[in-house]
Amino acid sequence: MTTDAPKLDNPVFENVKHAFPGKRLRGSEFRGQSTLIVEPDDLHAVLAHLKSDPACDFNFLSDVIGLDYLDYPAETPGRLAVAYLLRSFARDDTLCVKTYLDPSIPTDGIEEDPALYVDSACDLWPGAEWTEREVFDMYGIRFRNHPDLRRILTWGEFPGHPLRKDYPLRGRGERESYRVVDRTSS
Repeated sequence: MTTDAPKLDNPVFENVKHAFPGKRLRGSEFRGQSTLIVEPDDLHAVLAHLKSDPACDFNFLSDVIGLDYLDYPAETPGRLAVAYLLRSFARDDTLCVKTYLDPSIPTDGIEEDPALYVDSACDLWPGAEWTEREVFDMYGIRFRNHPDLRRILTWGEFPGHPLRKDYPLRGRGERESYRVVDRTSS
């Protein structure tokens, strides 16, 4: 594999480039925010390096988010993405680490897609547990080695992943099949 490492101002890019020779790495900076783009298979190793290397020292995971690039005006490496937002308090620096995934089956259902898997970061930052569950629930991206990967915002049999852009705005009838609970019936 080639390294498409950018010549950007953030020294973390050079550090990761030297730590992972031969890996495909991309980076960007926009309005002071640095983003490192890695392949899904390399995500966990890069996150572990960013946390443990004293030159990087990203000791705080502030968020894990899912993104859907369906009908995005610019070309992207994949339809879905997972982004880890990291912070180094010692260096007063932030970094977004992103990986792209492409579904291998239609995304209009809840079927488990083998192409939508990445390794969990819960072993690095225990705080990733709930945010990774939210990404799983809302986008259908599954995290290998997650200690408790189950839905967190919807019920277990919910028929889809509601933050995917191909999910109908009015839902698929799931609200109509559940009994309304009011003050007198609770």
